[in-house]
Amino acid sequence: MRVTFLGTSGAIPTTQRNTSSIFVNREGDYLLFDCGEGTQRQMMRYGTGFAVDHLFVTHLHGDHVLGIPGLLQTFDFNDREEPVALHTPAGTRGNLRQLIEANGTTPSYPVRISEVSAGDTVLDRPEYEVRAVATEHRCASVGYVLAEDDRKGEFDREKAEEELGIPPGPKYSKLHRGEPVEHDGRTIRPDEVVGPPRPGRTFVYTGDTLPTGSVVEAAEGADLLVHDATFAEDRKERAEATAHSTAREAADVARRAGVRALALTHVSTRYAGQADRLASEARERFDGEVFVAEDGQQRHVEYPDAG
Repeated sequence: MRVTFLGTSGAIPTTQRNTSSIFVNREGDYLLFDCGEGTQRQMMRYGTGFAVDHLFVTHLHGDHVLGIPGLLQTFDFNDREEPVALHTPAGTRGNLRQLIEANGTTPSYPVRISEVSAGDTVLDRPEYEVRAVATEHRCASVGYVLAEDDRKGEFDREKAEEELGIPPGPKYSKLHRGEPVEHDGRTIRPDEVVGPPRPGRTFVYTGDTLPTGSVVEAAEGADLLVHDATFAEDRKERAEATAHSTAREAADVARRAGVRALALTHVSTRYAGQADRLASEARERFDGEVFVAEDGQQRHVEYPDAG
């Protein structure tokens, strides 16, 4: 799983940071989370490609959605035929449709818009799902959790071959699939040679939000939490008034959830050139890995048992 940060600024872009967007390549499935103005150029600049089938919108503030019309138009210019699915908070479908059609044109390929509420399974795939999680902003909003299924346990080839005398072949595959096999006059159970299930990976993106218990619960044990960290502590009152989080508050969420790594994003322009300040304040509350996401930065999300 590779996460590419396409836009990490707050409401206003800077020469170093574009507005909000994150691209996730999950084993060849390309998923886009938010699409601020200029996202399609960021996709070209950082080589993600345009083969996106699902776009997950956290809320309809401009810095998270103004790139959608241009991206869809580019799809059209590239002769796209496959449908694209847009997922948006409940009650916002009509507004998103108006945004897409504001220039008086309609894409020639299907654009499907679905409304989602906290707790919904937005995308259900054989090996993972994307769920919506409740967030708290100044408008209808959700965050998203990409959670993989547990993987099969490790197969103990040495025990199978040397202790049980099973030669390499189809019986190994059956055992690893959880099916018993007959060998040398006895039934070999899968749990004799296959370890316990191994956890998959979990990626969480909050969009804009105050620190909330719902995110703590949804992000429990996550491998990567990307959390709103618009302000430092000197602007805590401003953060509360605008329904954003400080870096320290994001760290509190990460600590309570027990995540492995925390990425701070949606950085206010007032901290241009001072991103280390946000990271320092976050590290006061969270002992895990903390970094301030930068445009173009890529993050490989490893399995919890890797290494």
